[in-house]
Amino acid sequence: MKKLIAVALLASSSLAMADQDAGCGLGSVLFEGKSGTAPKVLAATTNGSYGNQTFGITSGTLGCQTEGVISSRARLSMFMGANSERLARDMSVGHGETLNVLADLMGVKEQDKSLFFKTAQANFSTIFAANNQTTGQVLDALQQVMAKNAVLALYTAV
Repeated sequence: MKKLIAVALLASSSLAMADQDAGCGLGSVLFEGKSGTAPKVLAATTNGSYGNQTFGITSGTLGCQTEGVISSRARLSMFMGANSERLARDMSVGHGETLNVLADLMGVKEQDKSLFFKTAQANFSTIFAANNQTTGQVLDALQQVMAKNAVLALYTAV
């Protein structure tokens, strides 16, 4: 616990911005400057597992900011990062709770959800391609797929 407090105090002077994929928190501080999938996953897991983002946001430490507006893209990235395995499973079968929540976060209307689910399933290998290693890349791929459909393109402006 003392080490966590020490790291938090050291991080309070840091002006580092939160990673778009991993967010802010102790994990982002510990893995700052590292690149690649493993450090991002470890940073996001640490941020989410220890509940330190709340502390960081309220105190303005750990690479978090106390002010600002949550963007739709940030909200989508955080959701997709925290639920990537369940989301991939749901997309692969074309339905599921996590995929439904993603549709809600993207503002997809009830009458368009069936199309969204089918499109995500049909393009699963494009969305979760091997070269899409970050949440941002997966989100970009999903939005590119959606942009090719006249109805779903309306939901890509996040």
